[in-house]
Amino acid sequence: MIEKYHPFLHEFPRGASKELQIFSILAQSFFQPFSLMDNLLVILTALTAGPGLGFNRAMLFLADGDELKGEFWLGPASAEEAASIWEVLSTPGVGYTEIIEHNRALLTSEANPLAQKVRKISYPLHKKNPTIPTLAASSREITLVREASKEPLVDKQFLELIGVEEFLCIPLLSQDEIFGEIILDNAITGRPIESRDIELASICGLAAGNFIYVTKLQKRVVEMKKQAALGEMAMFVTHQLRNPLVTMGGFVDQLFDPRLSKQKAKRNLKIIRNEIRRLERIMLRLTRFFRIDIKELAPVNIREAFKLVTDAIKPLVAGRTVVLRTEIEEGLTSVLCDPIHLGEALRNVVENAVEALKDGGRVLLRAYRENKDWTVISVEDNGQGIPESVKGKIFGSFVSTKEKGIGLGLAYVKRFMEACQGKIAVESQEGQGTTFKLYFKTGGGG
Repeated sequence: MIEKYHPFLHEFPRGASKELQIFSILAQSFFQPFSLMDNLLVILTALTAGPGLGFNRAMLFLADGDELKGEFWLGPASAEEAASIWEVLSTPGVGYTEIIEHNRALLTSEANPLAQKVRKISYPLHKKNPTIPTLAASSREITLVREASKEPLVDKQFLELIGVEEFLCIPLLSQDEIFGEIILDNAITGRPIESRDIELASICGLAAGNFIYVTKLQKRVVEMKKQAALGEMAMFVTHQLRNPLVTMGGFVDQLFDPRLSKQKAKRNLKIIRNEIRRLERIMLRLTRFFRIDIKELAPVNIREAFKLVTDAIKPLVAGRTVVLRTEIEEGLTSVLCDPIHLGEALRNVVENAVEALKDGGRVLLRAYRENKDWTVISVEDNGQGIPESVKGKIFGSFVSTKEKGIGLGLAYVKRFMEACQGKIAVESQEGQGTTFKLYFKTGGGG
């Protein structure tokens, strides 16, 4: 006998243990396309999603320069509100996403007094003699406060704000940085904070610190990639645009020479016109590359797309003994993508295939079903193949094996396929030919 269970707990019944609730919510958060703030809200939800078993309220502070600033304060304002909230969240069909949506709305509501209060406060993070709440963050220690009104290390302004005698401070840390702090209490139930509560809260604190650290790391990586891309673009502009500009400059200077004959002046103007057109082609390809914006995928007729591509390629094969064939699997009519970008992407790949051929070569443009999930459009040629030294980087920007290529064609195709939720693959062997495969998700096509 085989029994199957979903890996995540989707509903949160009253009988579920606090450990199960917390670990289920945290596990699911890794599979959600949420922002950093939403993921921190996930942590606060995990800490407060229980009818008296968890903490009643969770307050979030984040480090901002030398200050600890209030961001969130999640929790009910009364015992009656707590009971009604849990009644809603524990009904059948209500799960992780619904809880997050409910709490997000709660935090943004102007009627929520907790959220309004916490956003107005901040505390110095690195002063000489820190007080609570900043003491936990600066000392990098979990801090449990009991009988807060009798404790001189508790900031009086903060004590007035939180309004309870017992609360728990969880610092959010990496090895080298202080990211913030979560402060928890049981203002509604008055239940004492026990060692089990501290253990679970510490796990949530580690997860919150990890979310912040990973987000900061991702931003740094993105920034580094941007800087690298800018450098790459600068090199491209210098290399690709310099030659036509220098050429035009030289021939323009000659036009100002009164000794230049009309015949040579006319020749110069033709050359300048051709160089301007060359610049226009470069700029058009750059514009297409950077403006792939597909708002909605739609079925695109394959036969019509193939005809447009083969018609566009005709001047390239004119006068050559090159065969260009198309083949479409019976019953297959369309793929799910964008019609304008599909034509441009196919033209790029087919042009590359034709240019790789010697006389007598052939190109096969084919569409077929790979399986129930993917429909493939492939471009197969028996040309010279792709050198092994280049194969691993052909989809990168400004990488080209052609003398006059600008190296954006295949990078553009890859970006287009990703925008269509598809993928691209290449199979090639030097001296025997190349096959590019464009994979489109099945759906909307016959």
